[in-house]
Parts: sequence; C-alpha cells; structure tokens
Amino acid sequence: MLSEATYQKFAREVAKYPEGRARSAVMACLALAQEERGWLAPETIREVAEYLGIPPIAALEVASFYNMYDVKPTGRYKLTVCTNLPCALSGGSHAAEYLKKKLGIDFGETTADQKFTLMEGECMGACGDAPVLLVNNRKMCARMTPAEIDRLLSECA
Repeated sequence: MLSEATYQKFAREVAKYPEGRARSAVMACLALAQEERGWLAPETIREVAEYLGIPPIAALEVASFYNMYDVKPTGRYKLTVCTNLPCALSGGSHAAEYLKKKLGIDFGETTADQKFTLMEGECMGACGDAPVLLVNNRKMCARMTPAEIDRLLSECA
C-alpha cells in the first residue's frame, strides 16, 4: 500500500482538474507512485487506478506506453541514453556503446548488483547539447563524453 504522504500528493494532483476528471491526473499519480516504490508493480498500478476511479487497464495502458514509467524493476540508477538521430550523429551512439561496455550490460538490462539499468531513449529535446542522457527520468546530463560518463558513474556510488 502506498503511503499517506503519497495519497496526499495524489489529492493535490486531482484537485488541479474539474470535478469528475480525476482520471486526468493518472500520469502524475503514476509518477508519484513510482517515486515511492521505485517501479510500477501490477498491484501499484491497480492501487492508483482505484484511487482515481478508473479501470486498472486504463492506468496500465498509460504506464506501459510512456518510457518514463517502469513496469518492471530497474536498478537504483536508470540511465536513458538518447539515440535519436541528432544525438546519434553527435556522439550518442558512442556514449551508448561506452556505457554498455563500462557497465557490462545492454539496453533494457540491469547490472548484477542492481545499481544500473541502461535504457535507450528517443529525443529528449536537447539536441544542441548532444549526446545527452537522463538519470532516473529526472536529471538530464549533456555533452556526455567518456570522461563525463565516468564522472557521472562515480557520483552514483
């Protein structure tokens, strides 16, 4: 069960919408639930749906469509590398390969110590700062050379 603090945050999100439109807060509520739990297990998605008064499948459709939601466990640090064309042409592919080699995993995999999950992402809207990667869907890192990647990984200790 989600914490009372998270339910209070849900209530603040729902209050942003007109009466009877609680379902409009599904994205925000899923993000809050994931923030608390680390990922969206089926029972967590069901709990969010029940709170919002929508069918669980409606919440699952949102959670499984957007890559910011994790419907399976991830490492403590989820690193999403932009491999869209502008980033790829500006070193994104090299950054991705460097991370794969450094962590010993491929896209969609998690290190044995459960510390890192590596994901491939689409455009993050920072093409001028390529290559970019996103840490835990929150922190964007730009101009990720091998030296910058090494620095980031050491900060995630």
